[in-house]
Amino acid sequence: MSTPGSDAATPSNRSSSALPRASAQDGTHPRPQMLRAAWASLDGPWAFRHDDDDVGLAEGWAAGLPDAGEIRVPFPPESSASGVEARGFHPVVWYARRLTADDLARAGAGDPSGRVLLHLGAVDHSARVWVDGALVGEHVGGHTPFTVDVTSAVRAAGDGELLVVVRAEDDPHDAAQPRGKQDWHEEPHGIWYHRTTGIWQTVWLEAVPATSVEHLRWLPAPGALGRSALDLTVRLRGRAPAGSRVRVVLRHEDEVLVETTQAVRAGAREVDLRVPVAGQRNGQAEHELTWSPETPRLLDAVVTLEAVGDDGAATTADAVSSYVGLRTAEVAHGAFLLNGHPYDVRSVLNQGYWPESHLAAPSPQALRREVELVRELGFTACRVHQKVEDPRFLFWADRLGLLVWGEAPGAYEFSARAVRLLVAEWAEVVDRDASHPCVVTWVPFNESWGVQQVRVDPAQQAYVRGLVDLTRALDPSRPVVGNDGWEQPSTDIATVHDYEGDGAVLAPRYADDAARERLLAGLGPAGRPMLVGGAVDAGQPVMLTEFGGVSFQPGGEREGSWGYTAAEDAGDWTARIAALYDAVRASSFLAGSCYTQLTDTEQETNGLLDAQRRPKAPVEDIRRAVRGGAG
Repeated sequence: MSTPGSDAATPSNRSSSALPRASAQDGTHPRPQMLRAAWASLDGPWAFRHDDDDVGLAEGWAAGLPDAGEIRVPFPPESSASGVEARGFHPVVWYARRLTADDLARAGAGDPSGRVLLHLGAVDHSARVWVDGALVGEHVGGHTPFTVDVTSAVRAAGDGELLVVVRAEDDPHDAAQPRGKQDWHEEPHGIWYHRTTGIWQTVWLEAVPATSVEHLRWLPAPGALGRSALDLTVRLRGRAPAGSRVRVVLRHEDEVLVETTQAVRAGAREVDLRVPVAGQRNGQAEHELTWSPETPRLLDAVVTLEAVGDDGAATTADAVSSYVGLRTAEVAHGAFLLNGHPYDVRSVLNQGYWPESHLAAPSPQALRREVELVRELGFTACRVHQKVEDPRFLFWADRLGLLVWGEAPGAYEFSARAVRLLVAEWAEVVDRDASHPCVVTWVPFNESWGVQQVRVDPAQQAYVRGLVDLTRALDPSRPVVGNDGWEQPSTDIATVHDYEGDGAVLAPRYADDAARERLLAGLGPAGRPMLVGGAVDAGQPVMLTEFGGVSFQPGGEREGSWGYTAAEDAGDWTARIAALYDAVRASSFLAGSCYTQLTDTEQETNGLLDAQRRPKAPVEDIRRAVRGGAG
C-alpha cells in the first residue's frame, strides 16, 4: 500500500527520520531496496482496448481510448484476474487511467521545485506512454522497469486531472524478442504457457526532489574485503550541484555500524564509494553479520544526498532507505562457495506462473508465500525459470533466506535483432537486481534457446561467450552460467539437465571423478556435448540443474497433462523423488541440484505442489524426500 501525506516530499520531510525501515517493510513496495516516505500505487481499474488492426496511433487514441472496456492492472489481459481473459492473438493493446489530485497527494507531491515520476514495473514487450496527449516516454523490454517524468504535464494541469495512456506491442509470433515460456501457438503446447501481454507489474507514482537518488547498486567489495566492505554506486536523476555529497549510514537493528560520506563532483550523475563494516574486520566474528539462508541478516541503510553551504552546514536534498546483506558468492575447487565456504545448493525450479494471473503474481502476499513454500519443502535455493521475477519476491527471499538464480527469458532465433534485444534487456536485469543478496548466480541462456546451433556455429558461440563476459563485467561478484543444461562455450558452473526417472540408473552417472570426466568430455544425458567452442574442464563445479519432473495428479489424471515420468500414487511419487535425491547425495562431485519443479503449470503436472500451491503429499514427506534422513 502507498503512504498518504501530501507533504511527504517537501524539504521539511526529506530527513532520514521520515523514512520507513527498508528491511522491515510489508512487501508491497514495488522497489523494495530504495524507499521514500510516500508512493502511490496506480494498480486497479484502467480503461482498456485491443488494437488488432493497429489503427490506434493514426486515430489518435493517445488522447483517449474510444469504446474502451476495463482491465484490472497489473494483470495481463490473457488472465482471468484481469477481467478480460482474451487469450487469442492480440499484438497491440492500449490502457488509460486518470491521475487525480489524490494520486498526487499519496505520491508525496507538493514541492514546487520537485519532479513527479511515473514508474512501470514491466510492460511486455514494448511500450509508449502519453500524458494528456503528449508522448513522455518509450521502452523496449518486457521484463524490466522504466520510469517517465510527468512533471511538466502535472504543472500544466494545475489542480485538474491528467490522462495517462499506455500502448503496448507484443507480437506473439516474434521469435527474436525475449519471451521465456510464453507460447507462440494460440493454445499452450509442450512446455510453453499462455502469454502475458502488456502491463504485468505494478504501475506507481512517486514525487522526488529536483535532484534525486535514482538508483543504488550494492556489491561486495572484491577479494577478501567481500564480507567486510561494500561497494556502493549511487546514480542521480539530474546533475549534482556544486558542494554536494553523499552520506551513508549502515545499521544492524539499532546499532550504527558505519557512517561515511563521499564528495560528489559538480555536475556528476553517479558517485562510487566503499562502505567498510568495522565489525567484520575480525574474521572470527564475521558470521555475526553475514547473510545466508540459515541466517538471513539484513543491514538497514540510509543514503542521503546533501548540499553543503559555504559555511559548512549540510542540508538534505534527498534521502532514501535501503538494505543490504553481507555475503559473497563464488566458485573454487569444484565447489560453490557462500561466504567463503562450500555450500550445497539444493534448489527447485520455479516458473513463477499462476493460473489466474499468469506471470503476474495474484497479490504481493502470494510472493511471500511462494518463498515460504520453497523453504518449507526443504530447499535452500530457487531457480526462477525463464522469467525476471517481481522485485518483491526477491525482497522476501532476502528477508526469509533463499538463494535465487536470476535467469533471462529466452528468445527462439539467432539474429542481429535478437542479440540486440537480449543484450539490452539483460543489462537492465542485472542492473535492477544486483543489490539483492539472495541472487547468487546469473543465467543468460538456457538449453541453447536462441542459439540452437551453438555446438557448431562460431557466431553463436561468440554470442554466448560475449554475454557471459558482459555479465561478469556488469557484476563481477557472482558466477555466471553460460548455457544452462548443455553446449556451454563459457561457464563458471558446468550444469547438466537429466530427466532419468530411475534413481538406480541416475546414480552411476554422477558417482565419482571418473563419471565427472566422462560427462564433461563427452555427450550429456540429452545426447549433447556439455562443453563446446573450445571450452575445457577447468575444475568448475558441476551441478544437476534440472532433474526429476515426476508427474502425479492426486484425484486422477486429466487429459493433456504430462511430466517426464509418472507416478501411480502419492507413495510411489515420494519414493521416486527420494530415490532420485539419494542418487544426487551419493555423488562425490555434484555441487548442487535443482528439482523440476515447484508447482504444476498449465499442462505440466510435474510439480511438488499443484497449480494452486497445495502440496501433493504431506509437506514433511516431501521435505524428507528432498533432504534425506529425518528431513
